[in-house]
Amino acid sequence: MNRTYNQAEMEPVYGFFHYLSAVIFDIGFRGEVAGLENLPREGAFLIAANHASYVDPPLVGCQVSRQIIPFARKTLWTGGLVSWWLDAVGTIPVDRDSGQDVSAIKRVLRALKEGKGLILFPEGTRSSDGELKAPKAGVGLICCRAQVPVIPARIFGAFEAYGRGRGLHLGTPVSVVFGPPILPAVYDDPAAGKERYQVASSRIMAHIAALREPVVLVI
Repeated sequence: MNRTYNQAEMEPVYGFFHYLSAVIFDIGFRGEVAGLENLPREGAFLIAANHASYVDPPLVGCQVSRQIIPFARKTLWTGGLVSWWLDAVGTIPVDRDSGQDVSAIKRVLRALKEGKGLILFPEGTRSSDGELKAPKAGVGLICCRAQVPVIPARIFGAFEAYGRGRGLHLGTPVSVVFGPPILPAVYDDPAAGKERYQVASSRIMAHIAALREPVVLVI
């Protein structure tokens, strides 16, 4: 595992929490990271990952040397410190109950036009048992409209570390593996008609499912 951090080039609050997340990952979860060479050094891209825990966004984000933009459901903005932090690190709020959140989609596309990276979760919500779930069409919609490379990522051990209905178990290995970029020609099929976005999400999810857990080195 060879990570190079560039927190000085990030916005101050994001850079601080990027560093803090990396420290927590290394000390508290002791997992392995593979496929960092697949992350673009410049230009717009999306990371699409499975989702089983609240720790997923920071533990994926802290592996990326560039500042990326996370998503979170609007209901998390309840005021106070949590809302401040979500805004400070550039989180895009998403209304999951409105079908297609047009405002969120516009913000995503604008960020991608600016050459930024984002992390999305095709399953839409945390898995209730740690297993991969069927993807929603929303991620496919964003990817097809953006026409940017998608980096599949799979997180192993996050459910055991801090899954739904489970307490926090520090010391549980959480590993992350990034797959090769999926180009638009691979995930997007305009001929699919009304199913175009669902097809794209399913193809991306298949790439996530194909990733295998890296070997955890015991020292």
